[in-house]
Amino acid sequence: MDNPFKNFFTNSDLLDIMVLRPLSHINMNWELTWGKNSEEYQRESDSFAPKLIELINEISETTPPAKYHDNEDCLAKYVIESLNWKITKKGNRWEGVDYESILEQGGFKDINEKNLVKAATGRIKAAIKRDQIHFDDMEESHQRMLAIVMVIIIYLRA
Repeated sequence: MDNPFKNFFTNSDLLDIMVLRPLSHINMNWELTWGKNSEEYQRESDSFAPKLIELINEISETTPPAKYHDNEDCLAKYVIESLNWKITKKGNRWEGVDYESILEQGGFKDINEKNLVKAATGRIKAAIKRDQIHFDDMEESHQRMLAIVMVIIIYLRA
């Protein structure tokens, strides 16, 4: 595999715990198995593994945005305008509601999760730029946010 975005998720010890386990209330089979011959996770029909593989492929084919926070800000604008949430942006941070809720609720209006996928791609680009070339090696808070974005995408597509 020559794609750094695909390589980013190769044979991870944490990806299933951080991305699929939070969805275990929907599908209890959350553990991933790396298929050595296929160079991807095994596609178990009774799990979210196929959706995760599709998402990884989509991310690997998506051009990273210059500023991934702009894509996340689109979701915040939706919750302000459509849900009348009293959130405000102070510097680079949204205040008033936890960021995960903003992204999740905003994601319901994100057609094909376009902004969420761009945000995930941008977060990976930023990690790679900082020599964090694998999901398991990411700085913890950024790893958590990337995982949250991916959980939301898979949840919305379930």
